Amino acid sequence: MNDSAVAKTVSPKNLWKPLAAVAAALAFLYATVLTKLGNDWWTDENYSHGLLVPFVIGFIVWLEFGELKKAARNRSAIFGGGLILPALLLLLAGTLGAELFIQRISLVVMLGGIVVYFFGAGVLRLLVTPFVLLLLAIPIPQIIFNKIAFPLQIWASQLAVWGIRIFEVPSVRKGNVIEILPVGATQIVSLEVVEACSGIRSLMTLVTLALVLAYFTRTRAKKSSIDAGGRLDWLKSFDFWRAVILMLSAAPIAILTNAARVTATGVLTYLYGKRAAEGATHDASGWLVYLVAFALLLFVNFVLHKFHRRRDAGKENDERETVKAELR
Repeated sequence: MNDSAVAKTVSPKNLWKPLAAVAAALAFLYATVLTKLGNDWWTDENYSHGLLVPFVIGFIVWLEFGELKKAARNRSAIFGGGLILPALLLLLAGTLGAELFIQRISLVVMLGGIVVYFFGAGVLRLLVTPFVLLLLAIPIPQIIFNKIAFPLQIWASQLAVWGIRIFEVPSVRKGNVIEILPVGATQIVSLEVVEACSGIRSLMTLVTLALVLAYFTRTRAKKSSIDAGGRLDWLKSFDFWRAVILMLSAAPIAILTNAARVTATGVLTYLYGKRAAEGATHDASGWLVYLVAFALLLFVNFVLHKFHRRRDAGKENDERETVKAELR
């Protein structure tokens, strides 16, 4: 039976029946995976943004529902099944090896396969952003997390010491620990740049925010030009590269803003003692870091849009000059 034959076996009006059966099967297969994932979102502050991801995905699907309906044709049993089978194998391997990350990746692959099987690859292309958001909400293995977090701690410590010394505050750095002697004190205060202050926490959230920002501020290309292009024309798209740049910029923004936070904490500790690095002041600085980091993301996005508009204006002027030259 070919794909077109498979596409005719299920009437669109009755599509909810097989989808309900598939949803029930997924709930049974991935019950443990989903429960543990939700628990990680609730308890792990590095991935607390995952609690909002399903709502953002639902909002995107609602916004694009009309386009999704138009693209829901040419369902592919072969391509869809080609994704579902590896997803089942990943789930089995992750379960036998007690590796949650593989099980969770299996869920993403499985959802992709189901979308292709029932609605076609065109719908999957329109849902790239929701799928990437789901991937970004999956906690990475701890061994990889530590390899990212520790260098960030060192870089944040180095930048913070450099910033503290600009304010002529005597300090000594030992790894990720900064030692400061407050004014009028006789005991040294040690400021440890822990994971939360390294930028790793804000990095996880900022990368997700960067993708959401890129999606909701994308340029509206004409559908005819999209349809006329090839399958890889998205690689030439301004919106694609803008999203990549925004997501990459999240790393230096996270490092710089958290280093600035540690710098401010160091200066305040020098002036007011250890209490400046504890309590409400320290917590408030954490929220301020998020606000400043998001503002910097908005600024980068603004600059990229402005550059794009200037480039388009330059192209239009060149085209006008070319037309004028030909008319002469």
